[in-house]
Amino acid sequence: MRLGATGGKARGLFPESPSMRLPIVLAAVMIAGAAHAQQAPSPQAPSGDQPLLRAIAADVDPKALESTVRSLVGFGTRHTLSDTKSDKRGIGAARRWAKARLEAIGKDCGGCLTVETPAQVFTNKRVPNPTEVVDVLAIQKGTTDPGRVIIIAGHIDSRVTDIMNFTSDAPGANDDASGVAAVIEAARVLSKHKFPATLVFAVLSGEEQGLLGGKVLADYARAQGWKVEADLNNDIVGNSRGQSGVVDNTHVRVFSEGIKAVETPEQANGRRYNGGEVDSPSRNLARYLDGLADRYLTNFDVVMVYRTDRYGRGGDQVPLLEAGYPAVRVTEAVENYDRQHQDLRTENGKPYGDVIEGVDFAYLAQVTRLNAIAMASLAAAPAPPSDVKIAGAVSPDTKVSWAPTPGAAGHRVWWRVTTDPAWRFNRWVPAGEATTLKELVIDDYFFGVSAVSADGWESPVVFPGAAGSFESPAPVPKP
Repeated sequence: MRLGATGGKARGLFPESPSMRLPIVLAAVMIAGAAHAQQAPSPQAPSGDQPLLRAIAADVDPKALESTVRSLVGFGTRHTLSDTKSDKRGIGAARRWAKARLEAIGKDCGGCLTVETPAQVFTNKRVPNPTEVVDVLAIQKGTTDPGRVIIIAGHIDSRVTDIMNFTSDAPGANDDASGVAAVIEAARVLSKHKFPATLVFAVLSGEEQGLLGGKVLADYARAQGWKVEADLNNDIVGNSRGQSGVVDNTHVRVFSEGIKAVETPEQANGRRYNGGEVDSPSRNLARYLDGLADRYLTNFDVVMVYRTDRYGRGGDQVPLLEAGYPAVRVTEAVENYDRQHQDLRTENGKPYGDVIEGVDFAYLAQVTRLNAIAMASLAAAPAPPSDVKIAGAVSPDTKVSWAPTPGAAGHRVWWRVTTDPAWRFNRWVPAGEATTLKELVIDDYFFGVSAVSADGWESPVVFPGAAGSFESPAPVPKP
């Protein structure tokens, strides 16, 4: 049902009782008021259409993705505890292959990629002996805002049924050679362009043994003083046929935390009173991806899932969240659990195991396109606004303010009814660091601000206060 600004009532949808009429009328008044505020005269905003994003999406090659997955499957097993010396089998050979592939892409772009291999030694229940876990990072330095960082990640390690079995074949075609293929293909496509912010293409190790590669990445980002604006963790992104036989090649799930993992007790008290449970930077990052898919991809949509990860499960985005960085998990719409964490076998005519036949490369290409255009859009746009605040208690109007955003020609102030899942209304503010929304009562809406460049690149929306801030934690002090 849609209630218009005229206040008209849809017949037949609600009981004709006095107790029901008041909420309906109130909703109509609120939406009508919001629409009226949106339509107030304001200067023209820059065009938001970006042909570059369509060109980037068109450049993604399903055959290149398939080539990467086949190469990774060819190493037999990529278990974190497997052989590191062989050139043909095990995690070491796979890791060196990924490093060489990223270095070759860097050579093709005239040295635009710097490849780093941060590492840490771990011991835990799944790593009984001290083991070095090595990530491979290809860093494309930004032209004007290099400290601001956009990351795409996938994990190269694989496993079978027994998490400690590091000798049996574990092809890991979908979990997670598909994610690594998306990382490497995004590097190939995006390295042809230049962006203000820095792009990082991350191939992680040790995910199956306790999200270890994600911790290595988070610690490295902190030590480098990176302002991580987004971590797009791609894990299990290549299958389009679910275990029940249902095929879905037109959707991808994006999981995002609602409340920051690093929220302090004082911040929690403010959020509980004033809202923000569904407006963490990670949640607004997920909304950003959803909007890009709607605009730039054909027959492909984001399904936002309001959870940090799948129920009772985890991924390498979690250590990034625990370090205070915005991060989401990108995962296929329908999973086939017979092809995850399984020994290679056939039982009663049913095959088990994560083999390459379970990967739909046309679908994987769509997921990769979403990642690539998201990275490009985020890196080309100004940084998300900082110090966003709202005021207007016991007032018919709401004042929204923010700190000046470098590179922004103006800002959009957004608002929505508190039960809406996505931002609905906006006003363009071409100059200044504050605006007053007349006849919008602060009690009845959620508000946010995005930054827009002169050529129309737009940041994610930032919810006011600590609950929605994209600001990164301070770097680790150097000894």
